[in-house]
Amino acid sequence: MALEEVDYEALPPNAGLGVNMLAGALAGISEHAVMYPVDSIKTRMQVFATSPVAVYSGVGNALTRISSTEGVRALWRGVWSVVIGAGPAHAVHFGTLEAVKELLGGNEAGNQWVATSIAGASATTAADALMNPFDVIKQRMQVHQSQFRSVFNCARTVYQTEGLGAFYVSYPTTLAISIPFNAIQYTIYEHLKRVINPTHEYSPSAHMIAGAGAGAVAAAVTTPLDVAKTMLQTRGTSHDPEIRNVRGMLDAFRIIWNRDGFRGFGRGLSPRVMTTVPSSALCWLSYEFFKAVIRTD
Repeated sequence: MALEEVDYEALPPNAGLGVNMLAGALAGISEHAVMYPVDSIKTRMQVFATSPVAVYSGVGNALTRISSTEGVRALWRGVWSVVIGAGPAHAVHFGTLEAVKELLGGNEAGNQWVATSIAGASATTAADALMNPFDVIKQRMQVHQSQFRSVFNCARTVYQTEGLGAFYVSYPTTLAISIPFNAIQYTIYEHLKRVINPTHEYSPSAHMIAGAGAGAVAAAVTTPLDVAKTMLQTRGTSHDPEIRNVRGMLDAFRIIWNRDGFRGFGRGLSPRVMTTVPSSALCWLSYEFFKAVIRTD
């Protein structure tokens, strides 16, 4: 069947666990790989850097300075961590998402706000347990003057010097971000998709617009938590004793407030939204597309 003849909305909502997981894996890899450089800038802007060279005034400034002083390749450092982790994590995410949504009656007529919210929260709890170590490795490689050039070398070094707990010290904070993020994103996505495309005709633009809008709102609301998560995940690379010994989310909040006040909780807001809007649009478009192609092949 030609791709232009595929009708996403004509597929059964419950297309099968295998289809949902494979489509989710492909969508996750596509999303993270394309937007990785902007994600690297977000990490740099959220870290409390001790070197003036690593302090950036904005996304454009960061892009220019990193490219000119470290080379464009620095923006892609650590990308293999998300490529390796994103596939399995997104497979678990979308498989859980669709299964819980179906179980709670979210595929029935009407605005199923509760079902979609619980489905989104359940999906991220399962997926983040798998993805969190890869996210730690990614951010350790993204920071200014990172000593790591290999995903496996980074993983081995972190494990040997800080133990297994270093890969999960940010997991509670990650869930504190991801649960509201995905509950908000998935609920808004489903609602916008129905509003934009009430006839359920073939419309990839509906997936993109709904995904972008949902991602923007969810990213903006959860940015303060993301700043705390970055501090926890990169603490082992810091030369600042207080940050290096940060114990958890509340401790991270205290440090951010003491050093930067309310403004500190918005660090990296612009690149976070800039990353999430197109990546969310691409993720939902890819997910619906791959689900349709796999289902109809």
